[in-house]
Amino acid sequence: MIPNHRLLVPYAAPYFAYVLIATVGERFFSMEVNYLLRIGIVSATLFWARQWFFSFKGPRSPLVSAFVGAVAGIAGLILWVALLTPFVSGAEAKPWSQSAFLLRLLAAGLIVPIFEEVMMRGYVFRVALQWDEARKNRSKDALTIAMDERSVNDVKSGAWSWAAIIISTLAFTAGHTMPEWPASIAYGLLMAGLYILRKDLLSCIVAHGVTNITLALYVFSTGKWYLW
Repeated sequence: MIPNHRLLVPYAAPYFAYVLIATVGERFFSMEVNYLLRIGIVSATLFWARQWFFSFKGPRSPLVSAFVGAVAGIAGLILWVALLTPFVSGAEAKPWSQSAFLLRLLAAGLIVPIFEEVMMRGYVFRVALQWDEARKNRSKDALTIAMDERSVNDVKSGAWSWAAIIISTLAFTAGHTMPEWPASIAYGLLMAGLYILRKDLLSCIVAHGVTNITLALYVFSTGKWYLW
């Protein structure tokens, strides 16, 4: 068993690598170079970290999970647009160049869904569940037990608790801007419910990818760049 404190780096590294490049890169590079760096470095980080991940597939049919995930992804798009629109303005939004749009679409559709779901539903959700289980057993230091004596890779597929749902949703929301918080909360709850329903991470990754891709296409076709 590899304890959670040792799994933190491989599970979190792709997520924070993307955030770091996005934050620092925008000051020094064009949008195109920024996204090329994100895609290249984060893809390499995911490839390195994959040996520590649990299987994205669960006990149920992966084809059905992919289909259910795609349907959930469309539902997520509707939720996101409906809950974000009241809190943003299009006055200062400018269209992206074609090359920047395509690179962001590639990153949002293929890279972001993997590292965000690995981090949020794969690690945070499962650690929160193990902490909650230790807490319910009246352990004096439930967090230490969860980090040092438990492994997210040993959690039964689909196992959940309300604490795991709430904590993972709040963590997911914290990674978004304040106007996105209502949409992020709803989307985090949707992904947690999908994970519990299908008992796998595959459905969540597919759903996240479908939402991001269809959102990009919606923004491109309508000109509502403030939603992206």
